[in-house]
Amino acid sequence: MLGLLALGACARPIGDFGRAETTFTHDVAMPAIGAARTQLEDRPFSGFNRTDQENAMQDRIWRFLVASHSHDWFYDIAMELKRTGLSTASDRRFSTDRYYKWLHGTAYASSAVRYATLASDIDADLATLPETFKSICAVIEVDRERKVAASGIASLDDPTSQAVFARKAENNDAIGWFTRSLRYRYESYSYALDHLLVETPHPQGEGVDARLSDLDQFVIAAEHGQFCAPASGSAPPRAGMRPIPSRYARPVGSNAGS
Repeated sequence: MLGLLALGACARPIGDFGRAETTFTHDVAMPAIGAARTQLEDRPFSGFNRTDQENAMQDRIWRFLVASHSHDWFYDIAMELKRTGLSTASDRRFSTDRYYKWLHGTAYASSAVRYATLASDIDADLATLPETFKSICAVIEVDRERKVAASGIASLDDPTSQAVFARKAENNDAIGWFTRSLRYRYESYSYALDHLLVETPHPQGEGVDARLSDLDQFVIAAEHGQFCAPASGSAPPRAGMRPIPSRYARPVGSNAGS
């Protein structure tokens, strides 16, 4: 049974905006088996129902954990098995050359289309990141409120108290997973641009480079835990940000002929 469900993870349906579509296999059966395995292996498991904010965060971060449009360059199968608790496989060993290999191996009519594809993928991330950050911020606040509520109830039983800490650990794991995945996306896009500039130089590269600088701001903010941006702004908080050097910032001809 487990083997069949694991095979089913290969084809999780994806709807609009990269959000996963609900199915019995992927959203009931596999998570149920994964929950049982999680408890047997003594990993954090709360058993709490999810809040609306937690559901929204899970929906938002999902598109950053997979890339179904590009033939598993993002290890979609491994991500789905981890999401449902059927695997504890680490996502820390992912190779950043896979996206470039997919671009390189796709038969486009023009080399410029590869740059356009790269720019489009980065733009899609940038368009959804502000709301994703807001959803993570909302979950951080829920965890705070849950802790405050639990500390104010003297008669709270131990299993419920333990579940409070377990749910925070689950949420922190999801947020950390998103952050690592966002870094992986940035590094993969950056690797692709570097290699495209050598393989098929094109003026479009400068626009892609600018988009990558914008994406890197979100990566750094996530790695600093800065998810709660000012309500009026769509960009991430910038405290502690480092300037991002452009590939085009070097003087013209600085390495020419070398």
